[in-house]
Amino acid sequence: MSAAWLGDPRRKAKAWLWQAPVLLLLGWVLWRVVDWGLLQAVFRPDLDACKALGHQGACWGVVAEKWRWWLFGRYPFEHHGRATLALACWAVSLTALIVPAWRGQLGTPRARWAMGAALLSWLVGLAALAGGWGGLPAVDSRLWGGLPLTVLLTVTSLALSLPLAVLLAWARLSRRAWLSWPAAAFIEVVRGGPLVMWLFMAAFVLPALLPASWGVGPVGRVLIVTVLFSAAYAAETLRGSLRVVAGEQSEAARMLGAGWWTSQKRVILPQAFRTALPSLVNHSIGVLKDTSLVMIVSLQELTGAMSMSLNGDADWRPFFLEAYLVIALAYVLMCQGVATLGRRLEQQYPALGSRH
Repeated sequence: MSAAWLGDPRRKAKAWLWQAPVLLLLGWVLWRVVDWGLLQAVFRPDLDACKALGHQGACWGVVAEKWRWWLFGRYPFEHHGRATLALACWAVSLTALIVPAWRGQLGTPRARWAMGAALLSWLVGLAALAGGWGGLPAVDSRLWGGLPLTVLLTVTSLALSLPLAVLLAWARLSRRAWLSWPAAAFIEVVRGGPLVMWLFMAAFVLPALLPASWGVGPVGRVLIVTVLFSAAYAAETLRGSLRVVAGEQSEAARMLGAGWWTSQKRVILPQAFRTALPSLVNHSIGVLKDTSLVMIVSLQELTGAMSMSLNGDADWRPFFLEAYLVIALAYVLMCQGVATLGRRLEQQYPALGSRH
C-alpha cells in the first residue's frame, strides 16, 4: 500500500517534469503574441507610427488604410454602394437558405418559398453588381473583386455543380455504356488536371471556343471551370454514397411499388446526401478556399485584392504579415460557418429523411 501511495506522487512529479517546459514555452509564445499583436500594436492608419515600431509590434493600421481595396478590389470607387447592396442581398439570400436547414425544415412548403426568395435576392444582388439597366452604368466583370467575387464564385459554383454532380454520379453508375463511359472519362480528365491549369484554359482557350456574340466575360469563364471542377469531385463523393445506399433501398422501394424516379427522389438521394454530408461539407470548404486561385488569371478576389493593394503601395508593403493575418481570419470565419452548418445538418437530416 505504501508503494502505491508513493507511486502516484512520483508519477505526477515525473509528468510535471515533462509538462512544465512545454507549458512555459506555450506561455512565452502567448505572451509574445499578445505583446506584438495588442500591447505594442498601432491600430490607427499612421504610417510614421507603424514604421517607428520596427516590426516590434503589429501595424493594424494597414487594415484601416486598405480595407476598401480588400473588400471591393478594383470595383469603381464611386459604385461601392452597389457592391455593398449586392453583398447585403446575398446575405439575405444565404440566410433564407440557411434558416430552414438550421431548423430542420428542408422539404417543407416554407423551405420552398425560402428558396424562391433566396434566388430572387441573389439575382437582385447580381444585377446591382453588374449594372447596365435602370440607368445604372455597367461595370465590366474584369473589375469585380474582393469579397463580392469570393462569395459569387463560391456559392454559384456549389449551387450549379451539385445537380451536375448528381447526374454524373447516376451516369457513372449506369449499366449503359453510352452513359457510364463518357461520365467516367469526364470525371477522370477533370480531376486529373490541377485547377490552376483549367483556370488558364478558361482565360486563354475558352475565348477562342465560345462565340463572341455570347459575351461571356472572365468571371463567366472562370465559373464554367469551377462548376465543372467542383462537379467532378462531388460526383465521386455522391457515387460512393449512392452505391452504398442504393442496393437494399432500391429493392425495398420497388417492393412498395415505387418507380425509379420516385425511389431516387424520396428514398435514395436523401439518404445518399446524408451519408455524403461530411465529405460534401469538406468539399464546400475546399471550393471556398480555391477561389483564391483566380488571381492568377487577373481576377482579384479577397486575397488577390489584398495583395494588389499592397504590391502597388511601397509605403504599406512592409506590413504584409498583418494583412495576411486579417485575410486568414476572414477565411477561418467563413470556413467555420460552413462547418457549423454542416454539423447542424448532420443532426437535422435524420428527422428530414423521416418526412419523405
